[in-house]
Amino acid sequence: MNPTADVNALRRRIEQLYLEHRDLDDVITRLVETTPHDQLQVQRLKKRKLYVKDQITALEGQLTPDIPA
Repeated sequence: MNPTADVNALRRRIEQLYLEHRDLDDVITRLVETTPHDQLQVQRLKKRKLYVKDQITALEGQLTPDIPA
């Protein structure tokens, strides 16, 4: 695979993850606004949202070239 295709694939994956992160945020907000809400479900969604954010950060780090010290 060529480097350009790799970079494009990473960017597409990052876009997908940002979309999932935003969707999770919307779902969490809607769940919390309902009374009563399932606290366990909210915790799981928040944990998933954090995991997605960590994936985004890791992939974005792959796109940033290393700068020699």
